[in-house]
Amino acid sequence: MDIPVNGFLYHSDDSDPMHSHKLFITSWDGMPVHTHEFKGITSFDDGHSHQYAGTTEPAPSGIQHTHRYFTFTSIDNRHRHQIRGITGPAIPVQNGGHYHEFSGVTTVDGITPHRHRYSGRTSL
Repeated sequence: MDIPVNGFLYHSDDSDPMHSHKLFITSWDGMPVHTHEFKGITSFDDGHSHQYAGTTEPAPSGIQHTHRYFTFTSIDNRHRHQIRGITGPAIPVQNGGHYHEFSGVTTVDGITPHRHRYSGRTSL
């Protein structure tokens, strides 16, 4: 089964060492898509915590959905962790729009191998 996807490819200035191009999807199967920002601070483990921030992957608007997310934490105590997962379903707000809750654990990293817990809500 083919699903029509529309969007555009943006050539970046190569300042991001992970990617030199960014793909912006504007519709999925005829429905507009949207993203959410997310950020927070991990649990305090092994004598420190980390900050994190990112933008979810696009998901269709107007129907029940979740978003995948991925980012790296800040570098603290000479290491960083990966954060990745899938948000919970959309939670509507009274004046329109919605947010998603997310939670999980980071990858195991550090001189003393450890992980952190994280949780929060996306932007509207």
